[in-house]
Amino acid sequence: MKIKVLIVDDSPIIRRLLSDILSRESDIEIVGQAKNGREAIELVRALRPDVITLDVEMPVLDGLTALKEIRRIYPKAKVIMFSSLTEEGAKETIEALSLGAFDFVTKPSSGSLTESMNRIRSELLPKIRAAVPAKRPPVLPRRPVPVAPPKTFPGIRPQLIRPRVYTILGIGVSTGGPKALMEIIPKLPASFPVPILVVQHMPPVFTGQLARRLDQVSALRVKEATNGEPVQKGTVYLAPGDYHMEVKSSGKMKNIYLHQGPPENGCRPAVDPLFRSLAEVYNGTTVALVLTGMGQDGMKGAQKIKEKGGLVLAQDEKTSTVYGMPRAVVEAGLADMILPLPEIAFKLQEIFMRKGK
Repeated sequence: MKIKVLIVDDSPIIRRLLSDILSRESDIEIVGQAKNGREAIELVRALRPDVITLDVEMPVLDGLTALKEIRRIYPKAKVIMFSSLTEEGAKETIEALSLGAFDFVTKPSSGSLTESMNRIRSELLPKIRAAVPAKRPPVLPRRPVPVAPPKTFPGIRPQLIRPRVYTILGIGVSTGGPKALMEIIPKLPASFPVPILVVQHMPPVFTGQLARRLDQVSALRVKEATNGEPVQKGTVYLAPGDYHMEVKSSGKMKNIYLHQGPPENGCRPAVDPLFRSLAEVYNGTTVALVLTGMGQDGMKGAQKIKEKGGLVLAQDEKTSTVYGMPRAVVEAGLADMILPLPEIAFKLQEIFMRKGK
């Protein structure tokens, strides 16, 4: 059965561009097009699309207002925002993601028509297909327990997970990340005793807006990381778009290291470089948390953390927007705990703030 897509954009050029891209795909059917949010709402009522590509800035009724109404009348539809690569566009897109949009794609700002089509095709098509995935047998989670021997997996000797002092938290997340992070970071107290480093797959500008949004609603300080700054407790560091983030040790000091090495798993920033560096610098005192997202970024890095004796947590399938990255960790036998999103903040406090540790 084909994926039914509704295109919503006030620009005839963008509507034509998206139509040309999507009409070539055998598993996708364009069921309608709208030039503003009001038309989109009426077509959603009539057509019941699986996926909606929704422009952020439109006349008559803007994308954010339309999104709220679409989520109310037909919450099954997955909405992919189409945003300009600007501060204002990023701000509104982060707001849309927090309101329940599935993901976003940035509009072409320069380059030839062929380049624009190729970039949008490579970004948009995987997201449309992830929004309406083929049915797969569910992964049965183990009961989450704070102390348990992990499964065995190739190349790594099983170690007993025992109570210990953990000194750093690394988080990897992609599709569905802003909403997941909003469910976790603001629930952590100002007294949370370790630094938190986050890799969220996002382009430049958008990561800065996400950091500011989280900072406004959190007791912890949340900021976009800068190269060379010291890693300190009480702070959440978000990798900036287009830069890998690692931690380097210099004597007793631990500092952020940003670089533009080759993309890994098709991403920059990527989770694996962060996790590898945490395993190296913090040895067995690292906790890795893999949240919702497409692909398997973070799995190889989590394996390094396990080799050093660290702890690996994964979000469960039911509460993940896309069960790709957590699934990869679970199916590799790396997850010590598989947790629903609403329980993760509590579990992190339990791990890092145990009395008598």
